[in-house]
Amino acid sequence: MSLFITFEGSEGCGKSTQARALWRKLSRLSIPAVLTHEPGGTALGNQLRHVLKRGRQDKISPIAELFLFAACRIQLVTEVIRPNLEQGKVVICDRFADSTTAYQGYGRGLDLETVKKINDLATQGTTPHLIIFLDIPTQTGLSRKKSTANDRFEAEDIAFHNKVRAGYLKLAAEEPERWLVIDANLPRARIGKIIWDRVKQLLQTEKASRHE
Repeated sequence: MSLFITFEGSEGCGKSTQARALWRKLSRLSIPAVLTHEPGGTALGNQLRHVLKRGRQDKISPIAELFLFAACRIQLVTEVIRPNLEQGKVVICDRFADSTTAYQGYGRGLDLETVKKINDLATQGTTPHLIIFLDIPTQTGLSRKKSTANDRFEAEDIAFHNKVRAGYLKLAAEEPERWLVIDANLPRARIGKIIWDRVKQLLQTEKASRHE
């Protein structure tokens, strides 16, 4: 039942809520599942998360930011994602490599080919079976956040967040078979049902392939 599912989206889209809801649903059905997140999920990742996310610090250059996220990802893939996939579990990750493409590539303006090379190195060939993208208008998403004072990314201007959203939409359009794009303004329960319908289909396909 090995499946790798990632959740992506701009600030305030509700992806973390839906990732937790999916993990709880799988757990209730006795389907072995692991929920993790980026940046973080490991001892090293949690330390780097503090550096990357906190507001009061020296400005981090975009290329340094790229490599810090890559370091988090390498550790997460090595310690958490790959071992659990090898055990046949469903791994749910709140953000993964596509966040780096959207935020550091499209948002920060780093060369997309460079970002791809670093992502490929960091993921070690581990790619999601399904990428769930909760799409929300930039201003709506930011207005959902209680405070932007202590988060470097939430505190960025509207132009940055618009570029991030546009990047996500471009990525989704390039691989429609792997991306599930959902209107994040829909009711929470409706979003959950759309996600579950797709995941259930993947689980059934995976089960059938194991019995062939």
